[in-house]
Amino acid sequence: MSVSDPWALTCGVPQGSVLSPMLFNIYMQPLGEIIKGFGLGVHQYADDTQLYLSFKSEPVKAVKVLCECLEAVGGWVAANRLRLNPVKTEVLFLGDRRRAGVEDSLVLNGVTVPLKDQVCSLGVILDSQLSMEAQVKSVSRAAVYQLHLVRRLRPYLPADCLTRMVHALVISRLDYCNALYVGLPLKVTRKLQLIQNAAARLVTGSSHRDHITPVLKAHWLPVRFQAEFKVLVLTFKALNGLGLVYLKECLHPHCSTWTLRSSTEGLLAVPSLREAKLQEPGRGAVLGSGALPVECPPIRCQGNKQL
Repeated sequence: MSVSDPWALTCGVPQGSVLSPMLFNIYMQPLGEIIKGFGLGVHQYADDTQLYLSFKSEPVKAVKVLCECLEAVGGWVAANRLRLNPVKTEVLFLGDRRRAGVEDSLVLNGVTVPLKDQVCSLGVILDSQLSMEAQVKSVSRAAVYQLHLVRRLRPYLPADCLTRMVHALVISRLDYCNALYVGLPLKVTRKLQLIQNAAARLVTGSSHRDHITPVLKAHWLPVRFQAEFKVLVLTFKALNGLGLVYLKECLHPHCSTWTLRSSTEGLLAVPSLREAKLQEPGRGAVLGSGALPVECPPIRCQGNKQL
């Protein structure tokens, strides 16, 4: 094995070094403490920082807290030789902001930042109603384009290579963050299911007249069941200490006042209808981030908790 020549460094680390993420997280750690001091939640991924705030009432007061937090973040950024770019900052209000009395924009460092109807977070498009329709439309458009390219190459590819390409270019797009599709109306997920059907027919050489159910049974779970399977896997890992801690905190065992045979089956408590609803009158969430970041996290408001 060949090794490059050593090089003395007086500061920093080489680009791509395994130490870079660790040192960056250490450098940015005080920023998270400042944000949490205002009662906001924070998610950081690489150089993206996402702020989120949930509330039941007084949305105007919540927006004021968010502005104060952003002002403090801007001060810390300037003191550490960084720059907060309002142009790359996006804000999303979950719910009916007109009914809540929230203005259509915020002011950050003297620059007006408008509230958007949808934002993109780590490749997922979120809208103010969390309907996921924009995300499904975007995924469908990209997957259909890739499927069209693969279909043109089909005469020149052996069967195993064709299968790999379909999985890498088409199915991977349907599976990305598909846990967010659980509970969506069938009319929304139907677009993704039609793409999976077309991909299965392409791999197997089936005709469009053939029934798709036997073809899918031999290859993939339908889109809806694949999303539910991923949620079940994440739940299993969280309950057994193999997943993220914040997911385990959202899971509670089912407790019954009566002794039932199901008491030993490890059932989980089902949230009430009030907690499970995505939107409620008078409730919303303001999501914001600055550049550093500019995105909004995938969050559902459930009572006083964020998921």
